[in-house]
Amino acid sequence: MQNLEPNDAPAASDTATWQVAGTTLSSRMLLGTAHYPSLQVLADAVLASGTEVLTVGLRRLQPETGGGNHFWQRVQSLGCQVLPNTAGCHSADEAFNLALMAREIFATPWIKLEVIGDDYTLQPDLSATLDAATRLVREGFSVFAYTTDDLVTAQRLHGVGCAAVMPWAAPIGSGRGVQNPYALETLRRRMPDAVLVVDAGLGRPSHAAQVMELGFDAVLLNTAVAQAGDPVRMARAFADGVSAGRLAFESTPMPERAAAQASTPTVGMPFWHAS
Repeated sequence: MQNLEPNDAPAASDTATWQVAGTTLSSRMLLGTAHYPSLQVLADAVLASGTEVLTVGLRRLQPETGGGNHFWQRVQSLGCQVLPNTAGCHSADEAFNLALMAREIFATPWIKLEVIGDDYTLQPDLSATLDAATRLVREGFSVFAYTTDDLVTAQRLHGVGCAAVMPWAAPIGSGRGVQNPYALETLRRRMPDAVLVVDAGLGRPSHAAQVMELGFDAVLLNTAVAQAGDPVRMARAFADGVSAGRLAFESTPMPERAAAQASTPTVGMPFWHAS
């Protein structure tokens, strides 16, 4: 496995800065910390990605990386903003109580809210998510709410004051990429003032580039990097994909056309005629 040197990490100038929860960030890639082969690979992938935000789950066991205090100390040493999550919760009350615990442990009001409604697809329980989000915002949390691509739910989450609304592209860990590009495009168009981060289902850097081209503010990744054959190189590949997609969005891609249009002008071109 090839490690990347610090100078190989994506430069901050690769993408324009953005703001979420009152914080200015240079990287538009948030990274999860589960399922890496080792803590060293995790650390190297974080460096390669250029990320400034790491998600951590209080309920997650980490037998492959030692778990416990050793894991938390290593994450803290990476110097990133920690985004605790409520992964594994199945009710609004459960998520609310875990968020309170996370705020005490990590000394941050940031929380990635997950309330799972179906264990097979890991689809969120939308009504419970909205309930928990409303309560957490009232308690002073900066809520990053994991949801589906449902427009009405996303609007309501934004309306109650979530710092970021995080629709899925596909089920968590599936790596299938964007299953409903129309729905994601609609979310961005109808919610121009909301911070929108695609969370879950991305498997390849091209998937990340696709959603960034739609104008999303950032992506959150875990399995696609952690379970790649070479997580470090894949982290860099995703960083490049995110950067390329954002630059493409800011450059205003050409419109699609129903018919071909020659890129070379034909006016004044000589034509040969058979004698």
